[in-house]
Amino acid sequence: MPTDAAAHGRSPGRTFADARSLAPVVREVFGTGRRIAGVERLRGGSKKGVYRVVLDDATSAVVYLWSADEDYWSGLLPAGHDDPANPFSHASGLDLLEGATRRLAAVGARAPRLLFTDRGRGLYPADVAVAEDVRGGTLQDLLELDPAAGRRTLGRLAGALRLMHAHRAPAFGRVAWLDGGGAPTGDSCERGYLERALVNLSTAVAHDPRAAAAESALTDRLHTLHAGVEPRAGLGVVHGELGPEHVLVGPDGEPVLIDVEGLLYADPEVEHCWLRMRFDSRYEALRDPGLDPRRLAFYQYAMHLDLVGGPLRIAAGDFPGRRWILDVADHHLRQALAYRA
Repeated sequence: MPTDAAAHGRSPGRTFADARSLAPVVREVFGTGRRIAGVERLRGGSKKGVYRVVLDDATSAVVYLWSADEDYWSGLLPAGHDDPANPFSHASGLDLLEGATRRLAAVGARAPRLLFTDRGRGLYPADVAVAEDVRGGTLQDLLELDPAAGRRTLGRLAGALRLMHAHRAPAFGRVAWLDGGGAPTGDSCERGYLERALVNLSTAVAHDPRAAAAESALTDRLHTLHAGVEPRAGLGVVHGELGPEHVLVGPDGEPVLIDVEGLLYADPEVEHCWLRMRFDSRYEALRDPGLDPRRLAFYQYAMHLDLVGGPLRIAAGDFPGRRWILDVADHHLRQALAYRA
């Protein structure tokens, strides 16, 4: 499976931040005595801008920006994407980042610490957050460069996930929405993922003749797997798309989760389906023997369909990693067509 959207470049017609435009933010956070020595737009995101700002004393911070120019999904999302009560609404925004960061800290895990937030649009024409710059690189890189250190961080990640998944959630839904007093949709976690998979299957059918030809079989398999899931109580805190590239390594080797706006109260099996896909042979260190195999089978199949429909949707725009994202869709369509629970 392709894993790196390193081809992200600058799309024509989009405006990105630079040292001049970020200077008011830096003055507000760090004072007038500090100057920007460099700005680097970090690669990989499709929903917000992420910039490393290096100051003249060699310290640094990360700036998140939420604007239409930074969001490659703009205009490409299905109905309901902007409903905050929808667990699968567009996982982007300052409110979601703040809520997720608080919840992770409360359960004993962590994201980069927020140093400053601003919604006023006076410092920059977008919502802004400034966070600590965790400079230890990603867990993905550490596992390659220093396997022993990587295994230690992987073990600590397993512990953080146990704390997250053991938290008893109030209902299925977006963490920031429910923690903020929002009403749940009333759907179960499995029903929510069924409906999402059906939407993404429709997108796949409209864009790929292989999916169109197999639509009936793909739909029947999805419903069969869903029917095998028995109701149960108990949801945990789930990142939802957790791979080794979404874990930074803190100063003492602790795992620091990023891209956390999509944090959900959901079945832990959702997390483990992603972990199995993204950690591959290293997943064993994260395995939870208490998971429900029927839930794992259903969510895994639903995710294959999601990872066809979602990529095909964003590929219809000017996303600069289009070839990479189409490869993701192709990989997961082949997985769905060949799926055996």
